[in-house]
Amino acid sequence: MTRTPQDTVLEFMRAFREQDERLALSLMADDFTFTSPQDDHLDRDTWLERCFPTADHFDTPATTLQIVEADGVVLHRYEYTVTGRTYRNVEATRVRDGLVHEVEVYFGGAV
Repeated sequence: MTRTPQDTVLEFMRAFREQDERLALSLMADDFTFTSPQDDHLDRDTWLERCFPTADHFDTPATTLQIVEADGVVLHRYEYTVTGRTYRNVEATRVRDGLVHEVEVYFGGAV
């Protein structure tokens, strides 16, 4: 069965949440980049070193509110809790051939 781009994004989020580096690596393209308001175009190794270990920062796993694919980009809006406050973010993830090539995170405010 072929995984959809949305499935790939959700599996990548699961790898992060469960700290499964082997799974995360299997889903990441060699040219992977990660950008957020705090990080500018991190490569795969830098993301794994700096961002991947931060899953314990979240009180709850992300809950998907919407996830759609448009023009090769998966837009994933989700909600999570940190230190008792709930927030929402949107990620724009470019998935090609079942691999994550690019993630752009847009932080939302508290809900």
